[in-house]
Formats: sequence, structure tokens, C-alpha cells
Amino acid sequence: MFHSVQTIAVTGGKGGVGKTNVAVNMALELARIGRKVVLLDADLGLANVDILLGVRAEYTIEDLLAGNCSMNDLLLEGPHGLKIVPAASGTQELTHLTPGEHSGLIHAFSELEQDVDVLVIDTAAGISDTVLSFVRAANEVMLVVCNEPTSITDAYAMLKLLNSRYHIDRFHLIANMVKSQQEGMELYHKLIGVTDRFLDVAIEFTGFVPFDLQLRKAVKRQKAICDAYPDSPASQNFRKIALKVDQWPVPAVPRGHTEFFVDRLVQFAANN
Repeated sequence: MFHSVQTIAVTGGKGGVGKTNVAVNMALELARIGRKVVLLDADLGLANVDILLGVRAEYTIEDLLAGNCSMNDLLLEGPHGLKIVPAASGTQELTHLTPGEHSGLIHAFSELEQDVDVLVIDTAAGISDTVLSFVRAANEVMLVVCNEPTSITDAYAMLKLLNSRYHIDRFHLIANMVKSQQEGMELYHKLIGVTDRFLDVAIEFTGFVPFDLQLRKAVKRQKAICDAYPDSPASQNFRKIALKVDQWPVPAVPRGHTEFFVDRLVQFAANN
């Protein structure tokens, strides 16, 4: 019997919206409240989760696919029991997997089954085929948007593509680097004002993260802000977001397990 796992893709359309900080801090706060969390760095070309947390990756997904390490060798230990799957160097694209590598990747992730409650996927920027494959394979899609015209435009482009081409119709929005909850809600209403007219999607306002100067200090220290400055405004809001995410319904088997996630992921990538 499979252990049901919540799989969440954190994405943003464009770069620079702070999605990696959202993914890392949300994952840490979920781990802090007792959930068994794995954070997958899905930016295959520009790995940065391990750098952000100050942990050193001896192996990457590329080594796993090459048979040079096991999943247990690959996993990095982060704060509060968080497990991290570090990204490959970019020389191994999912779209190039052989049948043997495909099978090996699925088997490796299935070994995690009983030890994972939540799998958080930090995607790369943009709307490449690889990014779309990760997003489509997840059960929940968290869209990180900041109050800039390019961010809103790119977020809408991603929503439109995922909805029109792949019929994904449920999303969660995080308003990042805003001045207040009011600005976050205004950003949310700005986006749904367009999606309600042209798309058949439901977008939940999951929370906001205020602009916080201590975030930059935490990055320089190679620590998550939730650990470096736990009382900061951003940290307090990351905790609220994690508590809300923790209340999401867990997907039903067989869709809710990591083996199925990776199987879908690789199949989607191969078909693009």
C-alpha cells in the first residue's frame, strides 16, 4: 500500500520573484511542525537550494541516474529534519532519459514512500518544457507573484498555458515582496480580474510575504530567514502559509505518492 504524499510545485513564470525563498521557508516551516518534508531542487541548470541553506551536495540527480549513488546517498539533511534532493548540473535533462534511467528514477523515489508527507518542488524560472513537466506532475501548483507588471504578465501567461493546453484549473497564489496584506490582496484581485474574464481557473489566495530587509541578510548567511530571523515579518508569514498548506486535503491514492509523481513527470517530459 502506498503512503499518500502531498506534492506541491512552487513556480513563478519569470525569475526574480523569490520562489526559491518561498519553497525553502515553507518547506522548513512544514518540517518544523512535524511533517516529513522533501524539497526537490528542480532547477536542473542553476541549482541554488543547497547554496541558500549552506549545505554541500556531494551527489546530484545526475549521479543517481548514472548509478553512482543511491537515494539515501543523494539526500541532504537540512534544518528540522528537512530532506533536500539537490539539482543536477544541467548536463542531464529529463527529456533525455533512457528507459533504464526512467525506471531507476521512479524506483529511487518510491524508496522514499513511507518517509515523506510533503514533496515540495522548486521549479526553474520560465515556462520551458521541463518546468511545465514538473508543474503538471504535482498535485498542487503554488504561483509566486510580486507586484511588478512583468511578474503579473508572466504569471498570467503560465496560467493560460497550463489551463488551455493541460486543463489545470486550480492554483494557489503567494503575493511576495509586498508592503502589506492589502497590497497582496490587490495583486491577487488584479490577476483574477483577468483570469475570470478569459480563463476557467480557480485561484486561491494562500498568503503574502512582506518585503523584508532581513531576507537579504539571511541569504548572505546561507540560512533560511525562518531560522536566521524567526521573528521577522517574513518569517511570521511563512509560518502562516505553512499552516494553511498543512490543512490542504491529502491526495487520494494512487495519485498521491512520489512514484506516481516521478512517473508522470518523466512521461510528460518525454512527450514534449
